[in-house]
Amino acid sequence: MMKKIFVILFLMWTAFPVLSAENSATSRPNILFIMADDCTYSEIGCFGGQNAKTPNIDKLADEGLIFNRAYVSMAMCVPARHELYTGLYPMESGCAWNHGRSKPGTKSIFHYLTDLGYRVGISGKKHASPKEVFPYINVPGFEENCVLANEEKEDITGIKRFMEEKNDEPFCLFVCSTSPHAPWTLGDASAYPPAELKLPAHLGDTPEVREAYSRYLAEVTYFDRQVGEVLKTLEETGNANNTVVMLSTEQGWQFSGGKWTNWDLGVHTGLIAKWPGKIKPGSETGALVQFADITPTFVDVAGGEEVPAVSGKSFLDVLLGKNEKHRKYVYCMHNNVPEGKPYPIRAVISSEYHYISNLLPDSIYFEKHLEAGAHGEVWWERWKEKANTSTREKYLVERFYHRPAEEFYAVETDKEQFDNLAGNPIFERELEKHQNALDAWMKTQNDPGVPVDTESEYEKRYWEN
Repeated sequence: MMKKIFVILFLMWTAFPVLSAENSATSRPNILFIMADDCTYSEIGCFGGQNAKTPNIDKLADEGLIFNRAYVSMAMCVPARHELYTGLYPMESGCAWNHGRSKPGTKSIFHYLTDLGYRVGISGKKHASPKEVFPYINVPGFEENCVLANEEKEDITGIKRFMEEKNDEPFCLFVCSTSPHAPWTLGDASAYPPAELKLPAHLGDTPEVREAYSRYLAEVTYFDRQVGEVLKTLEETGNANNTVVMLSTEQGWQFSGGKWTNWDLGVHTGLIAKWPGKIKPGSETGALVQFADITPTFVDVAGGEEVPAVSGKSFLDVLLGKNEKHRKYVYCMHNNVPEGKPYPIRAVISSEYHYISNLLPDSIYFEKHLEAGAHGEVWWERWKEKANTSTREKYLVERFYHRPAEEFYAVETDKEQFDNLAGNPIFERELEKHQNALDAWMKTQNDPGVPVDTESEYEKRYWEN
């Protein structure tokens, strides 16, 4: 009898470490972050898009949580990605200009999660330097160059291998597409006949604009197909039930009024999260979040301690349905150099209002990609020609080039941001609140505004970093 008890105890003792290892591995979820490139959030079906076919993204939304109020600090590829990976606002990371770099010694998600035992990689577009700040594992499969006209179709093999290897270690993988970044040459534009499209309010109506918009929509659908392929691979590797999936549309499109602005069309990102058994399917939240919050959220998801050195704050409670609010304000900025002439913009967004301060309102806004007809595009020139005879097109062009010192919009009732409330005495108190909030934030960032948006400051900060 004693011998039998001893055998049973021995078997239980030897099995315990195995069970503990399994529980340890499965208790920490994998993390999969899928990101588009210059995809205006409102073009996606689940965010109200009326044209683009996005069945895979819409399905992900049905299975997870939609963030209706998520933002990037800067509507430019490089600063937005540095904010995402570091959890820092642009002035704090050092990357406050497009094609900038983060300060040496800055920590990122690649440090934080690696220290927690995760394998952390990127597949596709990087735009993250220097390497010491972003020591990611390079996962092959997705194109890195965002301006190729003839991009090869992604190869999912590397992603699948990354998801399957070292099953005792959880993974965090950023899959970064280059669609729908210009030039808009991927996908099937014939699925979007230009004459049949419902033009968004911000686009001028010319044959050239419609044709370009058709190609843009084709790339949005191309990205959606990629999303489907990545999620299918996650299923095939058996990791779907223990993976937090988050998808972002990044910043807005390269059409005027989106990317390179602080308008909603530029800084608003479409954010969706799915976590089987944790996130309620088909749910939505109006919680204010921004890219700086994602790194601390992932550290929280991974079981790590709060990171005190970052600008953002974990919104894990929002993911789990324990909290309906997160931030009081979201903060945004824009330095136009090196993409054009100096035109610094700062903004603060609350649950009710969107305040923008144009720091050089007497200047004419200039963005080199539009004016140079990047990738051989002519839609902007034709749009401006029509503005000579059309009131609607003229308004949109003038709005783009000539901006007031202050803009103040009601979030719920003026989604297009065509009704500036800055001069309305009824909103004077709310305007002052937002002015004060922006001033306070800029002080915490050591941001003097106008002086940092110059060629000399850009060169100085770039090489110092």
